This record gives sequence, structure tokens and C-alpha cells, in this order.
Amino acid sequence: MQERRSGVAYAPHRPDQARNRLSRAVRRARERSAVTGYKAVAATVSRVTPRVAVPVGKAIFVGSYFAWPHKRRIILANASHVLNLPPGDRRVRHLARRIYGTYARFIIELMRLPYLPADEPARLVRSYDRGQPDQESFIELFEQLRAQGRGLIAVSAHIGSIDVMAGAVALRGLPVYGVADDSAYPELFDELNAQRNRWGITVVPWRNIRRVFTALRQPGIVGLVVDWGYRSDGVPVRLFGQWTTLPAGPALLAARTGAAIVPVVCRRREDGSYSARHYDPIETPDASPATIQRTTQAVAAAVEDMIATAPDQWYSFKPIWPATQAERDELGRRAAAMLD
Repeated sequence: MQERRSGVAYAPHRPDQARNRLSRAVRRARERSAVTGYKAVAATVSRVTPRVAVPVGKAIFVGSYFAWPHKRRIILANASHVLNLPPGDRRVRHLARRIYGTYARFIIELMRLPYLPADEPARLVRSYDRGQPDQESFIELFEQLRAQGRGLIAVSAHIGSIDVMAGAVALRGLPVYGVADDSAYPELFDELNAQRNRWGITVVPWRNIRRVFTALRQPGIVGLVVDWGYRSDGVPVRLFGQWTTLPAGPALLAARTGAAIVPVVCRRREDGSYSARHYDPIETPDASPATIQRTTQAVAAAVEDMIATAPDQWYSFKPIWPATQAERDELGRRAAAMLD
């Protein structure tokens, strides 16, 4: 019931509204702290040589491997699938620690990039592995598609640095778009995207599907990362011999725009440079369930090869495979139904 004071109606106090305001204030403060902390650390890292920053970063990240049991279990589970060994095997534990170490190097190099010349990605990508001897280079392949009025969907995983490869391509004057999740820590999202914009990459929030369609029909290059973690509503695929899912987005976009899907990867080399590679284009002639499953399985096969070639550069900190055999069996049945 409302009460009236001096002729003005007052709504009764609602505790849930107060909690929501408090929650938003806490989240906002956490976001600002994350951005401030990231900038401060990045500024510090830019002032010291990698010879000093990298060992310190590795020590911190490997320390978090031991201090954060939940994330450690995820990394061990993912590494055990890659190596086809039990999570407790010493080789799996060794790979998990290496992943933390190489991820530390990746983060330190990412923090240093804003303080380096804008053309740094072009310098870092020193070689291009065409995969098969008769394949065209990635840029030549895109020019062929553009001449046909078709876009290119570059799919990858959290391996090495796909940002560096995208920057090297964008610096050639080609229209490059990256689809990214802006829902968590939007201020930090904007901070990181300022660097991508500096290279000529246009970042599109993943909810803006219309903008993604426009970019592909330009035609342009749209980058999508597909290893965001297992989701039961994704497309069932086999990855390292076990059923899991990958998002349907790349296949559906390709079917609806006529774009070609091209898996790409950019791995770090021991000297600090990067070697980029693209795989054979994947065509998606229609959006039938069978085509969507086959296309997504082809993407999974490329991702598996990317990971297997340099497993310590795979920085996935979310569960990639379902936790139970019942879930895996259900995915197998769904895949069969899609292909029927």
C-alpha cells in the first residue's frame, strides 16, 4: 500500500531494489579496480625488460596454479583430454604448469603492445605457414573471396595470439572485424579494444549480429574464437576422440551470408615472433542440421590440430568437455539425429 505525504505518493521501500543497487555499485567498483590495476601493471611491465618481467610473471601465474584449486582442476581436465591420460598423470600436471607459464608470457607481451609502435604485429608475424604447399596465402585467399563478393569467417581458439595475426592483416589495409564478449568487465573490454583499433581492427560486441552480417557482406574478414567452454546447447562434435560441443555461430553465419570459414592460428615461437597458419576453407552450402554438424565438425578437426601442435599455448580456462559419460552419450545421439 502506498502512503501519501504532503500530497505526494510514496512507494514502500523494497529491499530487493536496494540489493540490486548495491550489487551494481559493487560490480562497478570491481570493474574500475580491474581497469586501474591492469593499466598500472601494464605501465610497470612496459618499463622493464622482458628478461625481468617474464620470470616474475611466470612465478605469479604458476603460483596461482597451486593457489586456485578450481581453475587447476579445469586445466588438468582439459590437458588430460589432449594427452589422453588421467588428470593425475605427471605428464598432464607438467603440461598444465607449462600452460600457466606460457600464458604469463602472453599476458606480459599483451601489456607491452600499447607502448610499442603501432605496426608491431606486422613485425612480429615473421613467417607464414601455408599448411599445404599448394595453398594460397591467407591474404590471397581473402582477395579471391572478395572478388566473388564473399566474406571470410576466420575461426580460431585461444592459442598463441590471434590478436597479433589479426593486427598484421589489418595493417595491410584489409577490413578486419573481431567479435568479442563485452558482458564481463566492459571497461577493461574497452581498454583492450583501444589497442585493436590502433591496428585497424574493428571490434563488434557479440550481441550485435546485424553488424556482423554487414561486415561479412562488405565483404570483410570476421574473426570468431570458438573454444569458450562446453555448452550443452551447442553443436555436438568429436574433439580429441570425445564428444563435446562447439558453437553453431560460424556455420550459421556462413550459410546465411555465403562466406567461407577458414580456421586460422598464430603460434608464438621461441624467439618471440609468431608463425601464422590457415587451413583449407570450409564451405557451408545450407543451414540444414546435417550441414551445420558437418561444418562444425570440420572446425573441430582444425582446432584439434591447432592444439595438438602446441598444447602448452592453449589458454582455455573453462571446461571444454562435459563432466559425465551420460552427457557424452547424449551428444553422440544428437549428432546422429542431426545427420539423419
